Amino acid sequence: MHKLCLQDIYVYPIKSLGGIVVQQAEVQPTGLQYDRRWMLTDQDGHFLSQRTFPGMAMLQVSFVEDGLLITHKNETLQPLIIPFTLSTGREVTVTIWDDVCTALEVSAEADAWFTQALGMKAKLVYMPETTRRLVDNNYASDSELVSFADGYPILIIGQSSLNDLNSRLETPVPMNRFRPNLVFRGGMPFCEDTFKEFRIGEVAFHAVKACGRCVMTTINQEDGIKGQEPLRTLATYRTHKTKVLFGQNVLYSNLGIIKTGDNLQILSASNKS
Repeated sequence: MHKLCLQDIYVYPIKSLGGIVVQQAEVQPTGLQYDRRWMLTDQDGHFLSQRTFPGMAMLQVSFVEDGLLITHKNETLQPLIIPFTLSTGREVTVTIWDDVCTALEVSAEADAWFTQALGMKAKLVYMPETTRRLVDNNYASDSELVSFADGYPILIIGQSSLNDLNSRLETPVPMNRFRPNLVFRGGMPFCEDTFKEFRIGEVAFHAVKACGRCVMTTINQEDGIKGQEPLRTLATYRTHKTKVLFGQNVLYSNLGIIKTGDNLQILSASNKS
């Protein structure tokens, strides 16, 4: 296999909002530091997603000193700053897919800002260290944890896989349609399908499940408009048992730092193709 290395690292501090490119990241018990530790819910505590509310794509998150800066891409609202330490301390119960867990309210100011930004009642919550959301036991190997991500702490995709898809599309799409944490360069398209155990920097990873894709991939992250691509084309050659697959969900056996440019070393591979 050709030499592989880590090209990009993304974190998504608030679930379903815009991601942030970082040069290095700390792998923590629930995933990359700051990744999906915040989440928007409705009044009943159910998580909000671009799948149902494509307009969430218009909200971009960036890091500032000691906190998060939230901006609207149409500049229709004054930016909002969420200090890393800010929470009322009030515990609330939230639902994400089939999981129910405890979160902390962030602030009435944040709730008001997101309610105005989305045009619907919204509440911002934070996952404290005391909350332990477990990875699906069918795929976990050591009671691994996950933040507010859909189901797994890390998603990895090869740049060559996106290049292959884009070669089939009339209008190429950027990687942000697929919301990976890790993007590597080198290797054949979809070689991540065959990953079993691999190492990046200080951290040993193991692939557990190909990622089934949904309509969220069809939402343009610049304007929040939903289309048909790239899911329609991807479905013509990446469908397996009704799921359209793109990327690998992975777990890890130790914590540590990873950096862009780190070699990705394959330790063992499966015979999947």
